[in-house]
Amino acid sequence: MRVAPQPAKPAANRTEQIILFRVSGQLFAISSASVQEVRSVDSLAGVSSDISQPTIRKVRQVLHRGDKSLYVVNTAMHFGLPVSSAALVFVLRKTRTALLVDSMERMATMIRLQALPLAYCREERRWYRGLTALEQTVIPVVDAQGFLTNEEFALLDASRAPQASPEASGPAADVPELPQ
Repeated sequence: MRVAPQPAKPAANRTEQIILFRVSGQLFAISSASVQEVRSVDSLAGVSSDISQPTIRKVRQVLHRGDKSLYVVNTAMHFGLPVSSAALVFVLRKTRTALLVDSMERMATMIRLQALPLAYCREERRWYRGLTALEQTVIPVVDAQGFLTNEEFALLDASRAPQASPEASGPAADVPELPQ
């Protein structure tokens, strides 16, 4: 008796949970594993301080969390979109970055991540992991590590250096820390 060969099992698609969010009316996605928490912008009053680095206009605030400082990126400015009033802050994992976003649409499952087309040829290749399609809409999937470069972190850290010293005084030195 012959046994019919079993058909080859198709490779299982690797799925990933993503958060769909809007900035200046544009839809973006980010891996939910990259987002540590989502907070209201209002809840951050008193736990952030202003920062001024003229060469990095997209960062105007720094959040204090334990011994770490998280730089708040205005996502609209980062992507070159019209500045809008953000309602939420995404605190990201594995980076010292938080993002100002207008709204969170929903969570979804990404089945396929397409490589970026060659038209994405400059810094945007660092900003995005790729593109995905959900319900016949193509959505850019942002890279959580792509909002600030090592050089930008160094400039931001250097601009805060005088405030971080024990001799620092004034409002920046008395900013409470963001709860962990």
